[in-house]
Amino acid sequence: MVTGETKSKKQINEECIINRLPEDLIEQIFHRLPLSTLLRCVGVCKHWHDFIRNPQFVTSHLQHAPHYAFLFFPQGVVSGEPYPSDAILIDEAWSLSTYAVPVIGPEDLLFGSCNGLLGLYTKTSTIKIANFTTGECMHVEKPAKNMRGDHFSFYSFGFHPVTKEYKITHFLGDWVEGRPRNEDKSSVIQVYTLGDDKWKGIPTPEAVSLNSVRNTGVVNVDGTTYWLTEDKRASWQHTLMSFDLREESFEMIQLPAEREDHDYFGPRKFWIRDIDGKLCVVTAQTGHYDARILGELQIWTLDNPVEQRWSQKYNIKNPPNYIPGPHFVHIDRILAQSRTSVGSYEVIGENIEISFSKMAELFDFSPRKLYNMQSFICVKSLVRLDVYKKAGIVRRPKQQVGWQLKKWEAWENELREVEKVWSKIHKLQHDLSEVTEKMVEFYQFLEDKPHEIVERVRTELNQVLQEKPENPNQPRFLRRLNLVEQKRDSKELISHIRKLTDRSEAIKQAHDNISSIIRSHKLDQGKSTGNVSSTDKVPA
Repeated sequence: MVTGETKSKKQINEECIINRLPEDLIEQIFHRLPLSTLLRCVGVCKHWHDFIRNPQFVTSHLQHAPHYAFLFFPQGVVSGEPYPSDAILIDEAWSLSTYAVPVIGPEDLLFGSCNGLLGLYTKTSTIKIANFTTGECMHVEKPAKNMRGDHFSFYSFGFHPVTKEYKITHFLGDWVEGRPRNEDKSSVIQVYTLGDDKWKGIPTPEAVSLNSVRNTGVVNVDGTTYWLTEDKRASWQHTLMSFDLREESFEMIQLPAEREDHDYFGPRKFWIRDIDGKLCVVTAQTGHYDARILGELQIWTLDNPVEQRWSQKYNIKNPPNYIPGPHFVHIDRILAQSRTSVGSYEVIGENIEISFSKMAELFDFSPRKLYNMQSFICVKSLVRLDVYKKAGIVRRPKQQVGWQLKKWEAWENELREVEKVWSKIHKLQHDLSEVTEKMVEFYQFLEDKPHEIVERVRTELNQVLQEKPENPNQPRFLRRLNLVEQKRDSKELISHIRKLTDRSEAIKQAHDNISSIIRSHKLDQGKSTGNVSSTDKVPA
């Protein structure tokens, strides 16, 4: 007879109830699990490891994964103080994430997201591709060294659903070709396919305005990269350009017919955006001196790229001042910034009038800069990068990066000090709880005293016990909080310090009150004894 101790792992694996189920049922069970749980399941047994790591399951999991709004705030300086890059995830129930995204360094800039992978521009000689959920990263050499004027917005990151290839594209400024006077133009798109050994350059049909790319954006939809280019002869004086990631070919697409509109507010501007997996062109008049949107916001959807057929999706009156990109609609609500808040507006129907009073506030992003937020719609995925890491241009960054830089020492020290204060608070809470318990034990001897005395002492002890903290020894997770949670954590820290002070004073007061009750009781007993003794001495 085989005992439980002598059973092999194979036997235990075969006897596991879930492994006896049909594979399609196991797949459905795994699809319902959070990705963090799935990653733990990988280490349970070989069968589960192979099942979860199977490329077919990774693809099916990707198709069933819930969508998140990924709001990115680039690093900046406010009032002389540096603030690192940070991100907030918002799920389909509009709940906010708690922790910072570990793969995002303090100076990383986000240029693309697809299938749970982030494309991050760094100040080093490499570009970072990272799965923000699993934490897996790889660094790819930039297409050229010492590119003057290079900018993260000149890069994009896409995936072709047929070839299953991930590609990074880069608009190469013409100054690299020795024409410094033409530095605002790009005549070459550089393309890198993950897993290849080098970048390759593809000439554009005509020079691309890098200012236009920076101001209007670049979007990847269904294996095609889109951007706007200025064209004085075309409708709205702009033309849409596309680059097919499979064929690596260009196409010019005309914008919809110009709508009758009086541009009396200010200059008309255009943006490229993605709404529900479709390419959209957004246009509105803006202020003469800033980027605020004035008048109506028109949003047009490219229904058929081959036939170049457009339809108007939304016409929004009183729109928010700023439209983030490349995605700004999450679960039928528009994401927007207003003063110091990020909020959302419900969009129902084609013609919409937005009221600021109806904005659902999500969080306060101060002191971060206004009109600086990017928004992506993303998923948490199991996509792995190890298959691409053998490529010749995959490198480790040579320079110090991220939180290792001296620039962020003060920031890191401040966070460590906060954690030290939290540790001291938890210890003090524990100590005060022990003091309270000892007080209760110490005054148990009063149970045999008169009822009135016992009730008075019990009342004092109950007031202390009511304020007893829950889980005083509960440890904090040693993970970096995001910008929203850091504010909440700071407020909670201040609140805990005040409560701890009040609790200390309450315990001291209770101790003093009980001591006073006992002294009074003893004094009363002494007087009573004295009176009895005097009476006994009176002669009969």
